[in-house]
Amino acid sequence: MADGRRKTKPTPYRDGQNVIRDSRTRGIVYMPPEAKDVPHLMNSLAAWISTSQRDSLPCPIRAGIAHYQFATVHPYYDGNGRTARLLTTLILHLGAYDLKGLYSLEEYYARNLGAYYNALTVGPSHNYYEGRAEADITAWVEYFCDGVASSFESVRNRAREAAGIGATDQSGALRRLDPRQRRALELFRNSTVITSRDLEALFGISQRASRNLLTAWVNHGFVVVADPARKSRKYGLSAEFNAVLA
Repeated sequence: MADGRRKTKPTPYRDGQNVIRDSRTRGIVYMPPEAKDVPHLMNSLAAWISTSQRDSLPCPIRAGIAHYQFATVHPYYDGNGRTARLLTTLILHLGAYDLKGLYSLEEYYARNLGAYYNALTVGPSHNYYEGRAEADITAWVEYFCDGVASSFESVRNRAREAAGIGATDQSGALRRLDPRQRRALELFRNSTVITSRDLEALFGISQRASRNLLTAWVNHGFVVVADPARKSRKYGLSAEFNAVLA
């Protein structure tokens, strides 16, 4: 009798050439290796992942290189980016960098997809056979490791945030804060004033969005203008929320 479970089949590698095009201009951004070379390249990647683990290469660096190479080989017609990100998640998990599933690099990539694709675009040519395989990928590895660090920091901040909520559960002031305001409290632990640039870095938003957010927070009573200078305006925490932070 069948047990009702679905049997999954591995997706076959592509059997033809595919290209990555710019969504606006439709120009070719990257031309992966030919289909006939994909099986060998994928076998080499799998072997390298195992060898690099034995050689004690730091897990985040190993995961970043694996992500790059998978995207470089581009073994399927569709879903290569998603699969590359799943592969890196698995490598990080096996290397004890998973934090029990409390973080996801997807959030880091989503903040600026342009930076993600730019970091992956290396080499002197869009053609795999004209330099992509031998390209210096230092910038990509740095970008990837920054993402791991940023994601871990986000988990730490949320843990502190949750601990703060539990400790001051009776505070009506704290309950009025939205998630962004609660995260911004961390900035005031290290400085009495902040600027729009601090929010840009914290949330990965534009300067205009950061300024609009601060204006809204002034109206809300969360922050006050500490220095009204137009080009370097500074904001301090209001007296009410200073007491909460203390």
